[in-house]
Amino acid sequence: MSSKIAVMADPDTVTGFMLGGIKDGFPVELAEAGDKLKELSKEYSIIITTEKIGDEFRDIIEKLSSESALPMIIEIPDKEGSVERESDPIRELIKRVIGVEMVE
Repeated sequence: MSSKIAVMADPDTVTGFMLGGIKDGFPVELAEAGDKLKELSKEYSIIITTEKIGDEFRDIIEKLSSESALPMIIEIPDKEGSVERESDPIRELIKRVIGVEMVE
């Protein structure tokens, strides 16, 4: 797997990241995001997606994350803002990758 970065999200989020320099952007509708995530996980080492997609396809993300350290799937808020959650996926990612739990 190469060290490539992809953004898979709604068109506005993808456009923003591409304007910021990310070359590989994949605008998706929520219904097709699960299949696209599986496809991208074979080629990209970092996949940036939105929290809404992450919540909808949590089972796929957890399966991919448990099988290997890569791809690293990073969930960000979309243009509507953060989703309220009991646990923070970024905090869990840091704990899994470096083995340290961050405390507030």
